[in-house]
Amino acid sequence: MDYKRLGKRIREERQRLNLTQAQLAEDIDISDTYMGAIERGERSLTLDTLVKLVNRLGVSVDYMLSDSVRDSNANIINQFLQITDCQPLERKQMAINVLRTIFSHFDKDKT
Repeated sequence: MDYKRLGKRIREERQRLNLTQAQLAEDIDISDTYMGAIERGERSLTLDTLVKLVNRLGVSVDYMLSDSVRDSNANIINQFLQITDCQPLERKQMAINVLRTIFSHFDKDKT
């Protein structure tokens, strides 16, 4: 786990929301000292704290951990399944059609 990159991403999202470290720390019920150490990548955080952070910052866990999770076909397929899981069949088909269009555009660029 790259805690420095995670901390940087947390800092960027906090700043995007115009929050101070102290405000964010208070919102998720941790000390501002601990919040600073997390942002500097000096301390790890619990799953509970990570969930509170992403909920408060309005981002997803996969976005926060994207530097630490290796992409593989299985991971990409799982991400697609998570995104489409609760969608009606019609929307799933629309997503597939959009992907086909994107990939056919990429294929045209190769030639």
